[in-house]
Amino acid sequence: MDYQTLRVAIEAGVGVITLNRPDVMNALSKQMRAELTHALRHFAGDVRVLVLTGEGRAFCSGQDLCSGGNATQIDLERTLREEYEPMLRAIYNAPVPVIAAVNGVAAGAGANLALAADVVIAAESASFIQAFSRIGLIPDAGGTYFLPRQIGFARAMGAMLFAEKISARQAAEWGMIWETVPDADFAATWQARAATLAHGPTIAYRNIRRALRTSLSNTLDGQLALEASLQSEAGKTRDFQEGVLAFLDKRPPQFEGR
Repeated sequence: MDYQTLRVAIEAGVGVITLNRPDVMNALSKQMRAELTHALRHFAGDVRVLVLTGEGRAFCSGQDLCSGGNATQIDLERTLREEYEPMLRAIYNAPVPVIAAVNGVAAGAGANLALAADVVIAAESASFIQAFSRIGLIPDAGGTYFLPRQIGFARAMGAMLFAEKISARQAAEWGMIWETVPDADFAATWQARAATLAHGPTIAYRNIRRALRTSLSNTLDGQLALEASLQSEAGKTRDFQEGVLAFLDKRPPQFEGR
């Protein structure tokens, strides 16, 4: 597929998808949503980690309100169910870890697009805004699911009601994201993090993601049973054998992702 709103690059097991509409702060047009969903699904099987980032000064400013006619005439439910949900599920259900490398402002659906990833790394100058109430809407694109689980009910409620900018540093302090780094170190940091995951035990990563997500709604007995089942699967992998041998040999492991 010839993407018009994205750039896709694959190297050494790392797939980088760059939102590429910098003139409109990478706002999510209908075309971008379709292309992003396709790219996430198409390339996930070819890499061991996916990175989602933005071109220019923004990560993503959210829904594009300036294209596709009168914004107030959009069928919002249809758009969310048919265009946003597949895109978010492609991130959430990816078979490999997904990093959101937030290079600038992430607003509205753009903020929640980032929060759907497994790990969020943000440049110090980046920010997050649940901007929906500013135009009389409620947070969507998974925001009411992800945010309270990451920062708690009280902070999520305040962020959504007041629609105030949350700096990358504050987001890290609240536990909304994994880390914030100086702008000068941003690219090198997320690239190093992606390389670490690309050379790690892919099956173990997949099961870690499943176990943590299930724990949010599971009972203790259910979670202990799931841990045992997933650990049994991990214990049968070549990566487990290699990890033990590397430990005994006092050398770095060379994981193959299988």
